Amino acid sequence: MKELIQTIVKPLVDHPEDVQVTVNEEDEKTIYSLTVNKSDMGKVIGKQGRVAKAIRTVVYAAGSSQHKKIYLEISE
Repeated sequence: MKELIQTIVKPLVDHPEDVQVTVNEEDEKTIYSLTVNKSDMGKVIGKQGRVAKAIRTVVYAAGSSQHKKIYLEISE
């Protein structure tokens, strides 16, 4: 899943070397924290959050086979 997020996000940003994904697994949920360069935040979020919503939709669909709730957090 971590590789999927990186594959989606790296072509969108100007600084792909700054893209980092960390995983925090708990009992019933998995939280993926996406960190990008401060100047790339607008590109990852998109107008009215459309790009971020699309990324989350793909991640949630890919993770539906797991029996855990998946969350994607985007931060600087």
